[in-house]
Amino acid sequence: MKKILIVIIFLSASLYSFACDICGCGGGNFYMGLLPHFKSKFIGLRYHYMNYNTQLAADSSQFSKNFYNTIEVWGGLNAGRHWQLLGFIPYHLNKQIDDDGISHRNGVGDITLLANYQVFHKMTRGNRMGTEQQLWIGGGVKLPTGAFGVNVKDPNLTVRDVNAQLGTGSIDFLFNAIYNVRVGNWGVNTTASYKLNTAKDAYRFGDKLTANSIAFYSIPVGKEINLLPNIGAMYEYTAGNVLHHQPVDATGGYIATASAGVEINLQRFTVGLNAQAPFSQHYADGQTRLNWRGNLHISITL
Repeated sequence: MKKILIVIIFLSASLYSFACDICGCGGGNFYMGLLPHFKSKFIGLRYHYMNYNTQLAADSSQFSKNFYNTIEVWGGLNAGRHWQLLGFIPYHLNKQIDDDGISHRNGVGDITLLANYQVFHKMTRGNRMGTEQQLWIGGGVKLPTGAFGVNVKDPNLTVRDVNAQLGTGSIDFLFNAIYNVRVGNWGVNTTASYKLNTAKDAYRFGDKLTANSIAFYSIPVGKEINLLPNIGAMYEYTAGNVLHHQPVDATGGYIATASAGVEINLQRFTVGLNAQAPFSQHYADGQTRLNWRGNLHISITL
């Protein structure tokens, strides 16, 4: 592979973190999804999978196929009536196939910590069905705990060097809002988040805006099991990157995905899975494309 500073550097911080989370591509990614219903606290495991293909427009012989697997410990704690604390610790298992061969990079990624404040929680009861609404706002920080062992200013940097990184090397800040509404057995979960990135060695990855909405239906099965099939859509926009206060050409872009999944609640346990497929996207001037991504999770309330 030719030694060039490739514009696709932005992937190491800005795709879903699916981020784009949102996500090499998985290094700085963060994804909220549906939280377990818990009164005090919960802890669990999540598995994320992402698959991207890259081919340079200027030289079709330069390509990469990236496979990102992440096992994540996540948990939450209700602190009083209005505060909620959340933590996410990812472990990445990354594989890249390109014109130079096959490479692997495994290790702990960037840890994310969040605190949310409940603005209101309203419940009403009608003749046939009740209504419940919740609004949370908050923010947090992504810590540079994942390995980032490249110099982004090195003109000999390759696609493999950047995409294989486990973290982004910077402290980044997140701001989010979560709105939940239920009417009888129907419900909608809507989240919006903004990721503000800081610079690492004069290089700053573009900020990221994410909006996600998931509609679900609660189906009781007996007295102890509850099924929640769900469908939704997500939109992610990533701004262009900056090096020494100058914009980096052909960075940034957007992706829109449709999703489907199911949650299974069994007393204190919750198991769920979700798959996302893009229906519109444009990253790195169309040189990088998401094939699909998904997640599987299990949690227990304590």
